[in-house]
Amino acid sequence: MVLISKLMINFPCAKVNLGLNVVSKREDGYHNLETVFYPIPLTDALEIKLMDEGFPSPVACDLKITGTTLPCDEQDNLVVRAYNLIAEDFQIPRIHAHLFKRIPSQAGLGGGSSDAAYMIRLLDERFRLNIGIAEMERYAARLGADCAFFITAEPSFATGIGDKLSPVDGPRGNLNGYYIAIIKPNVAVSTKEAYQLLTPQKPVKSCKEIVKQPIETWREELKNDFEGPIFMQHPELRDIKEHLYASGAKYAQMSGSGSAVFGIFKEKPQGMEELFRNMFTSVMKL
Repeated sequence: MVLISKLMINFPCAKVNLGLNVVSKREDGYHNLETVFYPIPLTDALEIKLMDEGFPSPVACDLKITGTTLPCDEQDNLVVRAYNLIAEDFQIPRIHAHLFKRIPSQAGLGGGSSDAAYMIRLLDERFRLNIGIAEMERYAARLGADCAFFITAEPSFATGIGDKLSPVDGPRGNLNGYYIAIIKPNVAVSTKEAYQLLTPQKPVKSCKEIVKQPIETWREELKNDFEGPIFMQHPELRDIKEHLYASGAKYAQMSGSGSAVFGIFKEKPQGMEELFRNMFTSVMKL
């Protein structure tokens, strides 16, 4: 967190799912999940500053988005919704917000959810609201199932619809020093249709336990239930996963309901941009 006069900035991070199991359908129509959320150093940038009293804005949170374009009205963005949610319970001044997008959307990386959670964190810090982590998580959960995770952005085992979080012993020790490659093709995945093609079932072994094991065991045991139906609809995503393994990945998987696919490598992989030309490609050290 950096304070520069009346301007504050933070860096909402992305996440990947280390395993994702759809275990049952709920009476409310949603599904119960089991997954491990893992933060990765792919970030957006979010800054806020006070709006001058004389600035003629019809809205309390004046949001500007740069970087990767988003196909929505800026006032419908989760950043603004997070501001409005906090403003319902706290007296906070009008602000200008600038969101620079690097995390690709519709990728299963949680970019929008992270932006919302980090806005709550910024408002709490800037205006000394003293909300507390548990309460910030409750606010965030009202904006989206995985938003609460990003309040602390620590590796977590998630259940329910992804909103019930508990600490996970691994895999931080397993992944220190590894590299992760994120590949996002120009593919749109319908999560709703993917759910309709799934048959929920409890896994034989929980992903919470599998991620404690050496990464060499993950390929056979750590699964994403969405991969089956989505790979049938978009075989190019399966091809990306196979290319990552062929390039030396110790583990590869689609994140969430896609369409980003990631590979975890012991050594920094070379030639990813050339191999996955015309796709979003990012290689980072964990």
